[in-house]
Amino acid sequence: MTLQQLETFYWIVQLDGFAAAAERLCATQSTVSMRLRELERSLGVELFDRTQRKARLTPRGREVFDYATRILNLSSELSHRVAAPDSVSGTIRIGVAEVVSISWLPALIKRIAKEYPQVRLEIDEALTSDLMNALAQGELDLVLAPGHTHMHDVSAISLGTVDFAWMASPGLAARHIHSPAELAQYPIIGLKPQSFHSAAIDAWFLRDHAHCRYLARCKSMGVAASLAIAGMGVTYLPVPNYQRQLGDGLLEIIEVRNPFDPVEFVAAVSPEHTYSLPSAIAELAQSVSEFQR
Repeated sequence: MTLQQLETFYWIVQLDGFAAAAERLCATQSTVSMRLRELERSLGVELFDRTQRKARLTPRGREVFDYATRILNLSSELSHRVAAPDSVSGTIRIGVAEVVSISWLPALIKRIAKEYPQVRLEIDEALTSDLMNALAQGELDLVLAPGHTHMHDVSAISLGTVDFAWMASPGLAARHIHSPAELAQYPIIGLKPQSFHSAAIDAWFLRDHAHCRYLARCKSMGVAASLAIAGMGVTYLPVPNYQRQLGDGLLEIIEVRNPFDPVEFVAAVSPEHTYSLPSAIAELAQSVSEFQR
């Protein structure tokens, strides 16, 4: 029995298939199958029930999976907490929200390259719900996105908070404090439902018995900002990221009643990886983050 065999078994279970495990491990499916057979032979048990259309873990397989998870976590902790950082290798898949990618993400990547020169990064930008789902499915190792440090089923540390505000092209909206019902009179440029703010914004309007009219719902804040700058409607944007546009008079902040609190961002990993390389990189992200503390 080897760590390589246990790692292969772990990813077959975690990613629910041989093909996904092979891709994760940069190996062929035949190699993955061979490692599993060798592990079963060394333990003298069958780990999967192959009598069904879809292979399922046997009772012994579930037991071995628990042991494999603990062994791999201890191995990871030893490597990443004790070994010299420049000797650590592997691939880390990081999911980032757009607000992170357009601010301090380059500084984080530069820091990772300095601390862990042998580590390869895969970066995926998406909306928060999609990123968290990918983390839960084992498709990502670390997520940097809006959230809360007490989120269920993840281990998260705070990256600080970001102020958001309603913005529009100057002159589109009257210069006074708007109620949700008043703001709903303008075309709203929103983000898709998978975004962190979508449900909160809809609830904010509904509390005032207002029904906003979405001109468009975008995946990108950059697209939403471009439409707002063109005078197409009102959108909700992170204030620090649009200081230049505000200073140049391309956008202005629309004051509203009962504004939202600043949004907390977190670095989230699976609870199983508390001492892993993703957690070490999460700590680097916390130290690099330019968000408010």
